[in-house]
Amino acid sequence: MIGLISATAAGAAARDRLAAAWPGRTRVYDGPVGDAVRAAFVECEQLVCFLATGAVVRLLAPLLADKVSDPGVVCVDEGGRFAVSLVGGHGGGANGLAREVGGVLGAEPVVTTATDSVGLPGLDTLGLAVEGAVAAVSRALLDGEPVALETEVPWPLPPLPTAPEGAYTIRLTDRDVVAGEREVLLRPPSLVVGVGASRGAPADEVLRLVEAALRDAGLCARSVAELATVDAKAGEPGIVAAAERLGVPLVTHTAEVLAGVEVPNPSDAPLAAVGTPSVAEAAALVRGGELLVPKRKSAASPAMATCAVVRRPGRGRLAVVGLGPGARDLLTPRAEAELRRASVLVGLDQYVDQIRDLLRPGTRILESGLGAEEERARTAVAQARAGHAVALIGSGDAGVYAMASPALAEARDDIDVIGVPGVTAALAAGAVLGAPLGHDHVSISLSDLHTPWEVIERRVRAAAEADLVVTFYNPRSRGRDWQLPKALAILAGHREPATPVGVVRNASRPDESSRLTTLDALDATTVDMMTVVTVGNTATREIAGRMVTPRGYRWQEAAE
Repeated sequence: MIGLISATAAGAAARDRLAAAWPGRTRVYDGPVGDAVRAAFVECEQLVCFLATGAVVRLLAPLLADKVSDPGVVCVDEGGRFAVSLVGGHGGGANGLAREVGGVLGAEPVVTTATDSVGLPGLDTLGLAVEGAVAAVSRALLDGEPVALETEVPWPLPPLPTAPEGAYTIRLTDRDVVAGEREVLLRPPSLVVGVGASRGAPADEVLRLVEAALRDAGLCARSVAELATVDAKAGEPGIVAAAERLGVPLVTHTAEVLAGVEVPNPSDAPLAAVGTPSVAEAAALVRGGELLVPKRKSAASPAMATCAVVRRPGRGRLAVVGLGPGARDLLTPRAEAELRRASVLVGLDQYVDQIRDLLRPGTRILESGLGAEEERARTAVAQARAGHAVALIGSGDAGVYAMASPALAEARDDIDVIGVPGVTAALAAGAVLGAPLGHDHVSISLSDLHTPWEVIERRVRAAAEADLVVTFYNPRSRGRDWQLPKALAILAGHREPATPVGVVRNASRPDESSRLTTLDALDATTVDMMTVVTVGNTATREIAGRMVTPRGYRWQEAAE
């Protein structure tokens, strides 16, 4: 929950805008400002104070404990010009919150955390448990001193300016080791603990068993990703409580699934009790990995719990990112976050140029020219399979005539794939024209490089007969100059000559141009590959110079 505190009418107005933008996420604190800040500090994970930074500093000073447990605090000035990350930039998420607040209020986010200021990811913001000399190693990275990266467990990380050797070290490990004086330990969530238990097994017995298994194997409890068991034990109090005390989720699998997992130590007892010859080992191994601790029993007599520990390899991460139509303010925050998270970027050279300034230092860029879509898709998937965090970029929405389809055709279930939507050219052009997509509509690419013209023509005819608004992508190039006139002729067989047609070139970009014409007046020679052509349906009208398709025909009849 985010606590919102203000003292003036202007502050309250900005506060209310934020509350309206984030329903269910914020809580407004009224009354004396001091009391409000103190209450919100205890009750909320983050605070946004529409107050002077000096006043907030004085109010917070007696409350501060440490950067791990303190909430993140952002200050917004009276004029709403700046959103200042004041306390808890990393640990409390104030840096990210300042950017979010700035996005809603139009304020400039002010972040003074050293790593964020120069585009380096903070070692405590990587989504991994971290321990050791965080400040010293971060300072070495900032000063350009050589910092070595030792990866005992492969894991996808954002770009870090590391060297093969150095006086400082970042060590990625799930081993139970102590950080050196100039070392940071990153703990990947690489361990899965499979657990079986008799009915009524005490939580302490389950927890002691798990802790002993990890300790004896030299493994760190902070790298445990989950406890896993059979569905029949999903509500077993001892297992549930052990997962809660370890701070990890409890994941369950059906007996049928677990029975299909090959294990070194099957047993007749669980087969008779829950329908699978193995619970602990099978639940740990069900998604693959290396068995580090075979099934072991608890020390109690009789033993009421068993466990096994598996190390799962880090899965590569492929984010397929839509960049939108080109304008920076139409690039979504999620897309920007994925670009900054990626250690490898794959994309068309001209798209890379659009967002090069958003990449973190050290990001490896693999770019290529037009016509190499399949090659880029294969490259991105291969990089993800090698264990990297990869961003594959495309214009508009990556799933619309862009890179998602070829990438997912190459990808298998051995990597994580994240789709990041973007504003499509059709939507950007529609916003310029008015509301041409107000009712059912379809997008059709007129490029026959990948699709036979016979198929394209059949789809155009179907759209014409169905009275759908049609947006044409890739309408015309120097080598393809007859497809658009042919498609328009097909539509003309089902629509009036005066049907509105919108033509938008370079939607949302500095050289954007648009015009509204009609089906019989459109000059196809003025259209190129940078243009989107939107043809209305029989209900589409020009209203006050804008192209409008009513939401329903009844609405149109009433208007007439």
